[in-house]
Amino acid sequence: MGLIHIDLFTTLDGVAQAPGQPDEDPDGGFAFGGWLAPLSDEMVFEQVWAGMDGLDALLLGRRTYDIFAAYWPDQEQGIDGGIARLFNDVPKYVASRSTPTLEWQNSTLLGANLASAVKNVRERHDNVHVIGSLDLVQTLVANRLFDRLTLWMYPILLGTGKHVFTDRVVPSNLTLVEPAITTPKGVIRVRYARAEGIPSTGDMSRPEQ
Repeated sequence: MGLIHIDLFTTLDGVAQAPGQPDEDPDGGFAFGGWLAPLSDEMVFEQVWAGMDGLDALLLGRRTYDIFAAYWPDQEQGIDGGIARLFNDVPKYVASRSTPTLEWQNSTLLGANLASAVKNVRERHDNVHVIGSLDLVQTLVANRLFDRLTLWMYPILLGTGKHVFTDRVVPSNLTLVEPAITTPKGVIRVRYARAEGIPSTGDMSRPEQ
């Protein structure tokens, strides 16, 4: 059974809306589209690429799929050629409430039953990555349909916009997979594995003897 990896860029206050481009997602009058660009550095790009080792499928929401499909097919000869060739070659699975025409090669529309669809994708692949796709991520988290969670946390506060974690989150334990990485511009990468059970509680006023 393969693993579902969630990869997200987020601000310190948990905003993940439109990190890459000004017009990526203007919902709600969001005015900070493209917020990650000024703070990304070479180490971010190196670690993002390293994190794709073993990636053999993409699981994407409709909005992210459309952005990727419009960009990556034409980038194989550019500076991001390695990522472009990887994304163009691997199977892409798309979660959507409508029935769009998927013209990017190797693309498949998932069925309405997301849990069943994710199970089928797991059975076909070893390392399935969910990149961006915030609405889809929130559904996966709410239903514990993920195995790894990688957050790239940028040193800014926006105070507005769509957040990674909402009231749909269910209590879940996470285990740190490897030490956190901090880049020269202050971006912190943390990578967790979903663990069994729910968080336990204690009483700090009564330390264990």
